[in-house]
Amino acid sequence: MNHQEQYSADPRVDWAHDRTGMARFRTQLALDRTTLAWIRTTITLATFGFGMIGFFRTLEEKSPSARSVQLHQGAVNFGVALVVIGVVATVLSALSQWFSLRRLRRGDQVVVTQWPLSITLAVLLSILGLTGLWYALAH
Repeated sequence: MNHQEQYSADPRVDWAHDRTGMARFRTQLALDRTTLAWIRTTITLATFGFGMIGFFRTLEEKSPSARSVQLHQGAVNFGVALVVIGVVATVLSALSQWFSLRRLRRGDQVVVTQWPLSITLAVLLSILGLTGLWYALAH
């Protein structure tokens, strides 16, 4: 019995192959769950932004003083920024999913990025929040 026949007759080889396939399947499902979580998060972010825009535009129409118009415009700008961040994060999560699935299908190592989307979104929201706070306090 040669070396090749010895491994093909060993049931552990088949089990290892099956486990590798299942591990890839579980990884794909985990990637799908992560992408769906991003979609839920970004839709919530954009919806909150649209809500702010609608709410503060309505208030602006009811009280047209110069100060209220300025504050309402700042809130509308904040809402627009939330919508933009939501849309951009949705696109980035889809691209991340697509690239990861391509690597997985090719059998490449799925890499952990240095700057994940979650940290990127946290930094953008922090900057947006600090800008909004500065705008509210300075004006």
